[in-house]
Amino acid sequence: MSEMARTRSVSGRVVSNKMDKTIAVSVERRVKHPLYKKYIRRSTRLLAHDEGNDCNEGDMVLVEECRPLSKSKSWRLVKIMERAV
Repeated sequence: MSEMARTRSVSGRVVSNKMDKTIAVSVERRVKHPLYKKYIRRSTRLLAHDEGNDCNEGDMVLVEECRPLSKSKSWRLVKIMERAV
């Protein structure tokens, strides 16, 4: 039990901030097609906790995994890396 559990952290773009203290973050990754060997973009939509309602749509943010805060929210906002123009 001496080792701390490693928390995952990912970066993505805020696609919605219409909820109270919650943001929707789209995380993109590139995967190689098994037959054609071409890279394809895949995206995952995560709900993250934003305590101060600081984020706006289009911001690049860093989120980390945490304990479940609601039925669908188990990520927490760490920092805003880049503001939307």
